[in-house]
Amino acid sequence: MKLAESKLETIAHIELVRKYIKVVVDKLIQRGINHDKTKLESPEAEGFAKVNERLKTLTYGTPEYDENLKELQTTLDHHYAKNKHHPEHYKNGINDMTLIDILEMMADWKASTYRQHDGNLLQSLDKNAKRYNISPQLLKILKNTAVLFDETDTEK
Repeated sequence: MKLAESKLETIAHIELVRKYIKVVVDKLIQRGINHDKTKLESPEAEGFAKVNERLKTLTYGTPEYDENLKELQTTLDHHYAKNKHHPEHYKNGINDMTLIDILEMMADWKASTYRQHDGNLLQSLDKNAKRYNISPQLLKILKNTAVLFDETDTEK
């Protein structure tokens, strides 16, 4: 193969990679636009309004936090059924999720840390690894992403 032909093949490859990256980016943008809109409507709006203030004062994953979530179970069941970024949406949990679902989930988990007095994504990931049976390899990838989010927070 001549150099010119090889370069043309490489250019075609680069364009295909760009095409598929754009598919992911476009889907993520749509997820960002539509994220948690169900929380703004009945029955979720009323359910979350009852416990949000209390949850802010509790540490994620503690028995007290989990106890308060029980009051939200009906609301959460509705929310999980309508939102694919939650492992509970799927029969096999995180194992049925796409990378798009997981990326939205990570952004959601990071944003949720700001709703709590002691929110910490890395600590939440360790708790969620147990809760959702996340493999060590995926947990490491999620932690790498958490560090990326933290770096973004400190950039000015």
